Amino acid sequence: MARRRRPPRPGALADLSPLRILTQIALLQLFYYAASMILIIFTTFVAGRHPDPGLFFDWRELRADVTTGWTLGLCWMLGSLITVIPILLLIARSKLVPDFAITIHGLHLIVTSLYSRAIPTTLYWWVVQAASATLMVFLGMWACQWRELQPMAFGAKIVKPSRPQGSAEAEPLTRASGERVEGDFEMVEMERRGRAG
Repeated sequence: MARRRRPPRPGALADLSPLRILTQIALLQLFYYAASMILIIFTTFVAGRHPDPGLFFDWRELRADVTTGWTLGLCWMLGSLITVIPILLLIARSKLVPDFAITIHGLHLIVTSLYSRAIPTTLYWWVVQAASATLMVFLGMWACQWRELQPMAFGAKIVKPSRPQGSAEAEPLTRASGERVEGDFEMVEMERRGRAG
């Protein structure tokens, strides 16, 4: 007798599609760079300097001994904070957030190394990248878990049934939104019915 194969889990092939994963990585990387670059360009104009590509991709610019380096570090951290929004919208699963966040920072390491023609050697650059990745992972996981735990609404409105005046049946408990209260409070409703009967 032939062995029966189990059908794949619904959505399994769509979740692990390589094209979808690559698209998500590319979009997240672009958003991370866009958010950070907007912040860096703004701060350089405020400081009276003209932005150049070295501010974005040269690890030698990110130094702890000058104010410009600290400002660049802050811009990269804020860019990481802002990137949590597309992670929440595109990924939406908390267990996938660390993979995507570390991939974003790994690709940034590769781009920075290729642009500078050297692997970063300053401790400050590594600390900023580690803090940025940590912030993105933990805040992204928290946001996705918060979204996963929200109750699902399918668009149906709960209509409160109308009862004739003076009916013997007690009014059901309702929330301010008009939604009927069930669950923990169902015993209260049974007590009311018992007293009315």
